[in-house]
Amino acid sequence: MILKNLIVLKRNLLKLSTVFDSESLKKRFNEIEKEEQNPDNFSDFAKLKQIGKEKKMLSDILEKIKSSTSKIEDLKVLYDMLVTENAGEEDWKEFNKEFAETQTVVENLYIETLYGGENDNADALVELHSGAGGEEAQDWTEMLTRMYQMYAEKKGYSAKIVDYLYGDGAGYKSVTLLVSGEHAYGNLKCERGVHRLVRISPFDANKRRHTSFASVEVSPIIEDTTKIEIRPEDIKVDTYRSGGAGGQHINKTESAIRITHIPTGIVVACQNERSQTQNKEIAMQMLYAKLAERAEKEKEAEKLKKLGLQMKIEWGSQIRSYVLCPYTLAKDHRTNYETGDVQSVLDGNIQEFINAKLKLDKQNEKNI
Repeated sequence: MILKNLIVLKRNLLKLSTVFDSESLKKRFNEIEKEEQNPDNFSDFAKLKQIGKEKKMLSDILEKIKSSTSKIEDLKVLYDMLVTENAGEEDWKEFNKEFAETQTVVENLYIETLYGGENDNADALVELHSGAGGEEAQDWTEMLTRMYQMYAEKKGYSAKIVDYLYGDGAGYKSVTLLVSGEHAYGNLKCERGVHRLVRISPFDANKRRHTSFASVEVSPIIEDTTKIEIRPEDIKVDTYRSGGAGGQHINKTESAIRITHIPTGIVVACQNERSQTQNKEIAMQMLYAKLAERAEKEKEAEKLKKLGLQMKIEWGSQIRSYVLCPYTLAKDHRTNYETGDVQSVLDGNIQEFINAKLKLDKQNEKNI
């Protein structure tokens, strides 16, 4: 048994040294450096900020890869020495501990290398909409909102509600979150689709089991807006009074903003800031995000076409189920990743689901 474990251990150790695609990361880093030195970009502060953000991210990853590769080599030498010297149980226990720690670091680094999308390091606009079912579905939408807020907190992100529509008696009919942080969009784009809840309804006096649905849409916040053209004559701007509990200014003036993009029919709204100017600024950010998402979906559809697949209709694309009764299970229907600890998932521990989807996307790219 010990010999078998050692063989498996050595095989896993060898795998660690080949897990990275560091050459493509170095190539991208060199491209970024050239863009940073391009005089044409010196006056474009938004683009320079975006370039600096990506350069730092790539530099950090490459440095971690370098140090981890060195650690792996040290472990290989230590392994051969322990085998040669017929080391005792305590020495192997210490080796296994170091190996496990290194394996965890490498796994986390590997996940970082999966953020290959053009906007993966951007902030994210997360929109949630309740499905049919009244209070039950609206309460489920609020539960999902809380889940993403707690996820953001665990990741060190900021998450701000910028628009909302309260439900009839409970929860939200719709809510929009602006989530900011490293790889916010790269992570949260994996949550796009329909989420299904099965539970004993707290709104049913007969305590029957109910199924509720809520859809999640995720768009990247674009800092470099030069690639997306929005002409003044293509938008319609409406003002209205904010909802909610009110305050010194909110609810008393028409500070909320709704913008309609006439060519596409996309509508965005922001009502959470104190002034009309601030709300309009955020609403325009949201519109750019929605247009960027539209372009990204077209690219994704083209990729899936090459794989012989087809994008599902939004309300038919149930990506994940959260079952609280008659058993407990949270399962992703795209990757088949699952866990019985549904409460932990609802408390924001969704990174493992996201990691599984990132790995699947990477594998699909290789198959194109």
